[in-house]
Amino acid sequence: MQPDRRPGGRSARVREAVRQATLAELVERGYAGLTVENVAIRSGVHKTTVYRRWGSAEGLIADALDYAVGDPWPIPDTGTVEGDLREIVRLVRSGFADPEAGPVSSAFVAAAMQNPAAAGALNAFYAARHEQSAVVIRKAVERGELPEGVDAEEVIRVAVAPVYYRLFVTHEPVTDRDADRAADAALAAARQGVI
Repeated sequence: MQPDRRPGGRSARVREAVRQATLAELVERGYAGLTVENVAIRSGVHKTTVYRRWGSAEGLIADALDYAVGDPWPIPDTGTVEGDLREIVRLVRSGFADPEAGPVSSAFVAAAMQNPAAAGALNAFYAARHEQSAVVIRKAVERGELPEGVDAEEVIRVAVAPVYYRLFVTHEPVTDRDADRAADAALAAARQGVI
């Protein structure tokens, strides 16, 4: 009889060590400097194990993003759709402004612009975040704050899009006022049935 496998055993420890090393390497060296060798050294996991399980830098990025989908995402509940949507956009803004999380998030976006596998992983990550966040729009429809038929996930996309535009296209700072304006514009479009 084989012993039961322990949940969170060696495999989970290896994955977490490699994930943390991947994130640290992305912050320190960016996507262009991310290598399996450096992740192996930083994580303390043998290089052949990293190659066998993740295959490449793109595999490391994809796995880190896949793992992050399960990380908790705080969904606001202010009691109004205005407050909830503003809080979601502010969360996105503050995530990129955070000295620890911001460089990692920016590196994921940069990697996605350069590699199809990373782009697919980032797309899946954001699809999960949009689905989680859309609950605030669905609640607003139930409360009668928004019309039936509103595309809840599209409202979230439209609300956060100006933050990404400022950060990654025009390289402008994003203030809370900018975040609130983006949320309010998406909300106005939703109320008019545009979204």
